Amino acid sequence: MRGLSWTVRLLLVNQFGVNTGFYLLVPYLAGHLTGSLGLSAAVTGVILGVRNLSQQGLFLIGGSAADRLGARGVIIAGCALRTVGFALFAFGTTVPLLLAAAVLSGLAGALFNPAVRAYVAVAAPDKARAFALFNVFAQAGALCGPVLGGVLLLVDFRAAALTAAAIFAVLTVAQAFVLPAREVPPSGSSVLGDWRRCLADRRFLAFTLALSGMFALQNQLYLVLPLAAEQATGTAGSVALLFLVSTVATLLFQLRVTRRLEAATSRGRAMASGLAVMGAGFLAPALLPGIVPVLVAVLALAFGVMMAQPFVYERIGHFGGESLAGTYFGVFYLVSGVVAAASTALVGWAGAAGAAVCAAIGLGCAAAVLVQERRTAVPA
Repeated sequence: MRGLSWTVRLLLVNQFGVNTGFYLLVPYLAGHLTGSLGLSAAVTGVILGVRNLSQQGLFLIGGSAADRLGARGVIIAGCALRTVGFALFAFGTTVPLLLAAAVLSGLAGALFNPAVRAYVAVAAPDKARAFALFNVFAQAGALCGPVLGGVLLLVDFRAAALTAAAIFAVLTVAQAFVLPAREVPPSGSSVLGDWRRCLADRRFLAFTLALSGMFALQNQLYLVLPLAAEQATGTAGSVALLFLVSTVATLLFQLRVTRRLEAATSRGRAMASGLAVMGAGFLAPALLPGIVPVLVAVLALAFGVMMAQPFVYERIGHFGGESLAGTYFGVFYLVSGVVAAASTALVGWAGAAGAAVCAAIGLGCAAAVLVQERRTAVPA
């Protein structure tokens, strides 16, 4: 971190806190709604779906707000909204209050996720390494959050929810006092004009569609691989091992992988190789029985993300430039979310052949990235 500015360091710590607070609460939310509050599975699904839709569907709004109003204010507003949303989960017992908590929590993510990345894309001199560190801090938070949440649940769910809200409150205050504002570049068009410009950028849309495969395959850490692990071991407890292996691998190797690829190959080939590794990893559980092939797929998924993600975020910042980085990140997340949802539905429909479908997605997207590179369809 010593090579980064204090501003980027703060955003790294912010991402650790964001993931810690999120994973402290959200993995246990469904159990609270159905168990403690006695809601039906259908109502619980609606509440969780509203939270996810509020976030995934509004990324473009959050990105545009970062470009127009400044990323600093949008980041602070997002953390403040999640403070309120998680506090409502602590005290909400009626469906309307829980829906309000879900909407606020989702909207918060739609605000600060593209805004933070847009800020890093502009503020960090070495963007690839900054985003590599960003991934390390995010994974560390994803590892600490569920552990802390499990401990707090020994008291009760309210203690966990209020702790999560307190983490976001601290982040809100810290960024309000420490995070410097950046000058907002003047825009020569309306928000709709910015969206039209982004959606008319064929190079960027081709890049987004190809790299959305990364998110589609990452999502299988919640579907294909847990099912395969449970089937191989006969116990649901083996699922936790998958997340532990993925997180520890990222913490140990992310920066080394990024440095090695920066020195050895081009950005495009690094991204294509990452997608290919992610896809090829799914061939192991498709062809071989047991838990070891599943762990191989998890490691391939982790290393593929390590190889591709920092350069993906760096490239999005290049596409958008200083004036439209937030909008471009918003569109990327929106399209990737839609593709990931459709891919997950396809994989679920494929049943036993789901792992083979994942392999085809990874290898196909890798080929698409290489074709774009050869045609110089993306900025250097």
